[in-house]
Amino acid sequence: MIEKNYLKTKPECKVKFTLPADIIGDAKSVAVVGDFNNWDCKANPMKKQKSGVFASTLNLDIKKSYQFRYVLDDTEWLNDEMADAYVPSPISYDTNGVISL
Repeated sequence: MIEKNYLKTKPECKVKFTLPADIIGDAKSVAVVGDFNNWDCKANPMKKQKSGVFASTLNLDIKKSYQFRYVLDDTEWLNDEMADAYVPSPISYDTNGVISL
């Protein structure tokens, strides 16, 4: 799930990325990766909430679109069902999610 909260004081949007526990399964680590962090699995780890959901909040520039995915245990790649769009990945046969701000 993706929550967007546009800031009134800056040209940014506070974006909260969340993945429910049933999708994560037994994964020990979850990260959100994309254009905004050079697809670095270590840059934005998602933290487990009390509800069991993993979440990470990022401030992203508005009037831009970003490709992104989730990575579980540094090996399994997932898309978000709530992405604004999907585009072919330039490095695999998969698609990347897109968030437009």
